[in-house]
Amino acid sequence: MNLRTLQRKGHSAPTERPPAYPLELLLESFRAAVAAADPAIILPPHLPAPPRGRTLVVGGGKAAASMAAAVEAHWPDAAPLSGLVVTRYQHGLPTRHIEVVEASHPLPDGRGEEAALRMLEMAGQLGPDDLLLALISGGGSSLLAAPVEGVSLKELRQVTKALLGAGATIHDINTVRKHLTRLSGGRLAQAALSGRPGARGLALIISDVVGDDPTHIASGPCAPDPTTCADALERLQHFRIALPAGVKDHLEACTAGRVDDSPKPGGACFAHMENRVIASAYGSLQAAARHFEQRGIPAIMLSDSVSGDAQVAAREQAALVRALAKQQPLALISGGETTVTLRPQHGRGGRNTEFLLTLALELADTPAWAIACDTDGIDGSEDNAGAVISPDTLARAQVKGLDAAAYLADHDSHGFFAALGDLVVSGPTRTNVNDYRALLVGLD
Repeated sequence: MNLRTLQRKGHSAPTERPPAYPLELLLESFRAAVAAADPAIILPPHLPAPPRGRTLVVGGGKAAASMAAAVEAHWPDAAPLSGLVVTRYQHGLPTRHIEVVEASHPLPDGRGEEAALRMLEMAGQLGPDDLLLALISGGGSSLLAAPVEGVSLKELRQVTKALLGAGATIHDINTVRKHLTRLSGGRLAQAALSGRPGARGLALIISDVVGDDPTHIASGPCAPDPTTCADALERLQHFRIALPAGVKDHLEACTAGRVDDSPKPGGACFAHMENRVIASAYGSLQAAARHFEQRGIPAIMLSDSVSGDAQVAAREQAALVRALAKQQPLALISGGETTVTLRPQHGRGGRNTEFLLTLALELADTPAWAIACDTDGIDGSEDNAGAVISPDTLARAQVKGLDAAAYLADHDSHGFFAALGDLVVSGPTRTNVNDYRALLVGLD
């Protein structure tokens, strides 16, 4: 996890200002939230005893490399250990026994597809005394996206891109991907454990989804899938996504019963498969709350599951700030994952900077400081984790000739905060428990 570079672009590093300085206090709280989900700390207590046979480690996600490194650091030297995990480009780490492959996110690529197919082959070779240890974190469903037979990688990318642009939630996207890819929707557990009495599996999961249900995290490769191909078709129709021929043919064939659906709750392959969530947004928000309270600032945890449109969420929190402005000082923190519905022509940015730009406009007459960052270090597709705002954000923008409302209308929040030097750049954190937001009122 690389948090040493965390700072506002174009500004002094946090150590050069007093800790009580509002923006640095917010940056410190983000560090605390991310540290609470560090695999090197949270994973080792959950490691199982080695089996009589060998242990196969597989998995995918933005935290996959750091999780694999944590397993190796605490695994007995005499116990056989091997495997393969896939993480996002520039998120890899050196390992000795578990191969780490880097692939594309959020749109899948051939490297991820190849690695997923290799994992299926490895899982199919488990013996009766062996253990499947799956390391699952957010981003895994696109990093392990080997399309089902009849669907091309190009078609899978096309559907994924369309859903992202339409403002679909991660639950919507995963409902579709579970029925278009070979590992998701419980199929990894099915490949490893079906017909192998004595073999068992444990999935250690870092949650990046609202509700922390393993079936939704990385599209649930080791969890039973309650959704169907008919559900996937309905979601695509709801967002008016044009269906490529291969996708249409597969989902219709599956809905008609001509192709097997994903394994469902109660399936035999899950009898010896445990899915265990070891980190979530709630734990990180608690760590951030403690950080504020240790510095004499009461903290209110609004929710660990904020979802829906980023602009709507910002307006709701702005209204709360105005209502609580006289109860000072105060920190309001929240997690979850919002969405952004893009127009055909749009600028750059992610859901966190979109949230903050909306918040700055809504709080034009209310002194407040705020941070919104993705705990994985990447907000959308840019190189920043998020950004910060302060009471002078709009005034500084006006001096520079930046029309905040126009930037928001163009969904160019990255361009706005980059021009102000207010992006937060952390680099890959190699963990992911979704978004972190904190608002401060009542500080000088």
